[in-house]
Amino acid sequence: MEGKRRHVVVVGGGIAGLAAAWHLRQRGEHLRVTVLDGAPRVGGKLHATEVAGVTMDAGAEAMLARRPEGRELAELVGLGDELRPPGTTRAGILTRGALRPMPEGHVMGVPSDVLALARSGVLSPGGLARVPLDHVLPATRVTTDVSVAAYIRARMGGEVVDRLVEPLLGGVYAGRAEWLSLDATMPRIAVAARSERSLLAAAREIAADAPKDAGPVFTTLRRGMGSLPGAVAAASGAEIRTGVTVRELRRTEDGWLLVTGPVPAPEIVEADAVIIAVPAPAASRLLAREVPRAAAELARIEYASMAIVTLAYPRAAFSRPPTGSGYLVPAVDGRPIKAATFSSVKWPHLTEGDPGLVLLRCSIGRIGEEAVLQRDDAELVALAMAEMVEVMGVRGLPRDSRVTRWGGSLPQYEVGHLDRVARIRAAAAEQPGLALCGAAYDGLGVPACVATARTAAARILDHLDPAREWQNSTDSLTKG
Repeated sequence: MEGKRRHVVVVGGGIAGLAAAWHLRQRGEHLRVTVLDGAPRVGGKLHATEVAGVTMDAGAEAMLARRPEGRELAELVGLGDELRPPGTTRAGILTRGALRPMPEGHVMGVPSDVLALARSGVLSPGGLARVPLDHVLPATRVTTDVSVAAYIRARMGGEVVDRLVEPLLGGVYAGRAEWLSLDATMPRIAVAARSERSLLAAAREIAADAPKDAGPVFTTLRRGMGSLPGAVAAASGAEIRTGVTVRELRRTEDGWLLVTGPVPAPEIVEADAVIIAVPAPAASRLLAREVPRAAAELARIEYASMAIVTLAYPRAAFSRPPTGSGYLVPAVDGRPIKAATFSSVKWPHLTEGDPGLVLLRCSIGRIGEEAVLQRDDAELVALAMAEMVEVMGVRGLPRDSRVTRWGGSLPQYEVGHLDRVARIRAAAAEQPGLALCGAAYDGLGVPACVATARTAAARILDHLDPAREWQNSTDSLTKG
């Protein structure tokens, strides 16, 4: 990229936008890269603050370790020594009046072993008896995308959906199995739905194929996932501007104009190329003028809100210390808490400096349950405390608490999501020097967001210098 330094603006300073900036600077060393974010800090849903003197994540607390993009990025920006494995990933289900173990061998809640399912006690006798009928039922013809609930209910009955699959999906998407896309949220099960007659047999094959010695499924960072954005921002060498909201995006003959600042005193930022790394509603507003087809599709992506209540108790408050990583709660059980994480058990490093502390996180809110989130912080803390008294037998008050609200933060991958994303990308591809990335497209987790960022950066680099030979978006980070 000889001569004039080309300028790329990344709109959005979450992990996707920051990773895009990092990739741009790694492979386009002569680029000038600016990241604009309307928030007072970078990182989006990756954020950590202190609770009882311990730095704890207020948003996402882990990333998939078996998908490499997130872990490799952490290593490349100098956080390799900070990676920490979980102490346990053994979780339970709070349902039918008791805390029960997750059945062994499940695939995102889909059972693969009827005996293990029976031992867990998660289903009623009638619900359990329905599951093996999957072996003798006629094939369920799935030729297009369907909801998770529609397919799994047809094969195994409603209790598997309500008490196993939906709690797991609720933990990831805060969504409902009735609306979520089978293709987008459970791709391996979706493949089986098109090729196998028995879901039980397909789940058994998927479970058997899972790597046995591939290390932990999840990983985190010693100072929390909230430490990742700052490290990526610093390593990118990009200009990071927070508190700057982009109000308008305009196409020019040679590139793009971004309108920022207050309406009475707008500031114009010129760019040769732009990466949009904000949630779908904001992306829709920005693209409405220049890419209306993409904007219309983005506007149809719904978002769920949630809150996380973090509690710090003295260990003496528990007659028996919590074991396991926590538990999930099916929506059909009608409880306000949808999940609880025993953070100091799952991540033992959190309390190395204070072994007498027990740290917990309670998640509140699914799509359609916004009313509970209208309660003030004190009421949400009271709900979480009552849950711990009832389920864990906690005595006394917590030493500290924190409430973090994530309004409109979790995109819903509803039926037809993958086709919608394809239409969005096709429309955006018609505009030279424009790319999109983030959680709205291919996955909510950190590795998926980093992967979309890498693809977006590849598109921009190819646009700015199509003759340049460099590794494409499918290459490993370490080869870039």
